[in-house]
Amino acid sequence: MKTFLLTNDERTRYSRHLLLPEIGLIGQERLTSSKVLVIGAGGLGSPAALYLAAAGVGTIGIVDNDRVELSNLQRQILHSTDDVGERKVQSASKRLQQLNPHIAVESYPVYLDAKNAVDILQKYDVIIDGTDNFATRYLVNDASALLKKPLVYGSVFRFTGQISVFDAAKGGCYRCLYPTPPPPHLVPNCAEGGVLGVLPGIIGTMQATEALKIVLGIGETLHRRLLLFDALQMNVSTINYPHNPHCALCGTHPTIHELQDYETWCNPPTLTNNNATADLHPEEVAAMLEDIVFVDVREEQERAIRMIKGTRHIPLGQVEQHIEELAALTKPLVIHCHSGKRSAAALEILSRYNISAQHLAGGIIAWEKVFSTTIAEQQETIESSTNFTVF
Repeated sequence: MKTFLLTNDERTRYSRHLLLPEIGLIGQERLTSSKVLVIGAGGLGSPAALYLAAAGVGTIGIVDNDRVELSNLQRQILHSTDDVGERKVQSASKRLQQLNPHIAVESYPVYLDAKNAVDILQKYDVIIDGTDNFATRYLVNDASALLKKPLVYGSVFRFTGQISVFDAAKGGCYRCLYPTPPPPHLVPNCAEGGVLGVLPGIIGTMQATEALKIVLGIGETLHRRLLLFDALQMNVSTINYPHNPHCALCGTHPTIHELQDYETWCNPPTLTNNNATADLHPEEVAAMLEDIVFVDVREEQERAIRMIKGTRHIPLGQVEQHIEELAALTKPLVIHCHSGKRSAAALEILSRYNISAQHLAGGIIAWEKVFSTTIAEQQETIESSTNFTVF
């Protein structure tokens, strides 16, 4: 790693670091020479990137293909109201360089996948995973391990968060903890289950701390340790976990040597009883509204935020209680939820009772993206063309 001498302005800016014997001038120059990649400019990536920039990490990479939405601002502190509609990487770059003009910010407005991950990650010293889905987590883990890059993992949900450090070169990766992804419907993301706004700030700041320790070579990182944080109880606990010698990625005899299609692996297509695809696009559902029974399996509090009026409401946990009613339907049955995960789970339940059904792929998120009209206008259209009752 090439080092850079600090200017007088930088010496003043980082003076509190220079006073720390564990950092000092040499350590600060090491930070200035380092490159850290933050994957996701959202709830976790926001505080992580801000503190990395303030600390003087010389080059910060930001990967995110999304645009700022109003619902992001409750927790994604990199962005402001004026940034709504702007690419997150652009908003992030602007904010970080306002905070510290001495650093470089490299933006990647792309969806990270098996085709581009290695090319992007290989340029950096440390990787921070601020993603919110299993497909990308496994992708980032595998790419980091294959490249021998230390990875700082974090995740949040509702009132709890967790963080760890994976370094396959020393033994141990995300697959040692979670060899295979859970069924998609069992772990909803923050958009479905909600999250306390300050929680990503706490976990993301911890991720930045671990990244700085790795770059500086100080302290004890969370390698092979999983830190669990409960905001409701204000409780912190740490679990030690061993390197799995049978791990498919970093074990004694690994079987994973290249990246794969993680989206399909983590989210296999849903099939009907006849092995036909159960996925329907919003346009297809809209065209058949008069001829189907449309069921929403989300929770009541989600429907209070937005709903397609006229849908029948059966929360996922109550589907089996309504099997007889659903089996007696004379119209085709279509299920929807927020993103398509829980509706796919509902299809699995129905298939056990030989009830054929399909679901709205991508859920109400996909519905809103396709139709330019507002949800309220769509509700009126559906209500006027159907005569649904609620179970």
